[in-house]
Amino acid sequence: MSIESYIVNDMEICQITEKIGDLKKKFNELTYSHMPVGKDGVYLGSISENDVRCFDAEKTLADYQYALQGFFARVSDNWLDTLETFAQNQANILPVLGSENQYLGYLELSDILHQFNETPFLNEPGGIVVLEKGSLDYSFSEIGQIIESQNARISGMFVSSQENDLTQITVKVNASGLNEILQTLRRYGYTIISEHQEDLYSKNLIERSRYLDKYLNI
Repeated sequence: MSIESYIVNDMEICQITEKIGDLKKKFNELTYSHMPVGKDGVYLGSISENDVRCFDAEKTLADYQYALQGFFARVSDNWLDTLETFAQNQANILPVLGSENQYLGYLELSDILHQFNETPFLNEPGGIVVLEKGSLDYSFSEIGQIIESQNARISGMFVSSQENDLTQITVKVNASGLNEILQTLRRYGYTIISEHQEDLYSKNLIERSRYLDKYLNI
């Protein structure tokens, strides 16, 4: 999806000569985490509200140019790329630049999240399965083949966590029952992190645990 239709241009870029006191007033009126800053029509970076609150109101942005953050998007960027940029910079506003780094406007995080909400991963029926396996051992193609071999369809799949040489993969599966899929994934060495009512394996473990507790308490 092109981001061009989501570009908002109702806010002019702040000039590097602008006083910090004036910038503080702007932040008081807006809900943005950052504001774009430029000089002679060229984007220099964005300044965060948290930084501005700590600066001397009588000085200008030029005195704090070192605090500018250089993140931005291009018109040609994919919306998923912009979502990553938002997350990496903890921002809710993302400047969009032209080919010569001229400021064209900005994206709002809420608009991009709305686009994500419209994807089949979120708005189609199905179950969310979270898997875990060694970071060098898992395979998207293998996971896809396992799930599709059970006459199910994948609406989306992504790496949701990587820690201590283990990777967690979140999968959206369109299927009426997940038990066979879960059991097959386990046979291929995947640990099921998410909990599912259809999971007979987990139910059996719980029943055996209760039986063992009862036996030990006799």
